[in-house]
Amino acid sequence: MPAKRLTPLLLLAACGLSLPAWADYPEKPITLIVPWSAGGGTDATARIIASSLEAELGQTINVVNRTGGSGVVGHTAIANARPDGYTLGLATVEVAMMHWQGLTDLTYEAFTPIAQINFDSASLSVEKDAEYDGVTALLDAVRESPPGTFNASGTGLGGIWHVALNGFLMEQGIEAGKITWIPSQGSAPAMTELASGSVDLVGSSLPEARAMIDAGELRSLGVMTPERLENFPDVPTMAEQLDSDFTLGAWRGIVGPQGMDDEVVAKLESALKTAYDSDAYQDFMAKQGYGVVWRDADDFASLMAEDDAKFGKIMGEMNLAR
Repeated sequence: MPAKRLTPLLLLAACGLSLPAWADYPEKPITLIVPWSAGGGTDATARIIASSLEAELGQTINVVNRTGGSGVVGHTAIANARPDGYTLGLATVEVAMMHWQGLTDLTYEAFTPIAQINFDSASLSVEKDAEYDGVTALLDAVRESPPGTFNASGTGLGGIWHVALNGFLMEQGIEAGKITWIPSQGSAPAMTELASGSVDLVGSSLPEARAMIDAGELRSLGVMTPERLENFPDVPTMAEQLDSDFTLGAWRGIVGPQGMDDEVVAKLESALKTAYDSDAYQDFMAKQGYGVVWRDADDFASLMAEDDAKFGKIMGEMNLAR
């Protein structure tokens, strides 16, 4: 009786080897968890990248908002998912901040970085008739004044713009906390307070300040980025005005839980790059004024580690680290 010929698949089985789980990935819809509420900037970014990514992967991507705990609930849901590539998340810079504040034990090491798709640098804005013609004049006034003379707002206590402001002050030799931080529910109410004269300064991204800048209600003194932003060519960088290479801002990127298969990550990274380069994504982000920055899986992993150390140092000086 002639011996049976084994097909390649049967040969794998005969040798005790399992078929690669990623061979036909994805074979079913993917869930993309957003740790912030529907209607916000992170949610909007997630939905436009998901739409572009669907065309590349040939599967539906369901965006699910998991809010609460200042981002802890959603990021925890991403980290605790099965690492099979069918649950992903749009992680935000809070990954580098939450554990320093004692809100969670979760760190960047709980995730598999796939790609960074956005970065919005911190900026500092003042009321339209403020006497400061640039950030140098503002810092000189802060140095010469007793602590608490100036106040600022833009987010909650320990939020990204609070930390960015104090990191910048420290880089300029001014102690953390010399400008009193007034917590707010976000940049929009802080901008209103600035326009009315209730606060002296607002820290935010430029996209968040755009409407008030365009309306002539406030002026941005500078942005914490090496080069001027394409969407805001009239706003100078801090480096242009003084000796500063300090950069900090809010980032967003696609991640999965720790332990994902390398081949799945590679396929997602490639598909994400095409989605990121698409007219739909680029046009949407430009219209909103959001910054577009691409980092692949390795470079995104490096950024997450670097920011974790940077935020730990700044927040420690601010007495916010626990």
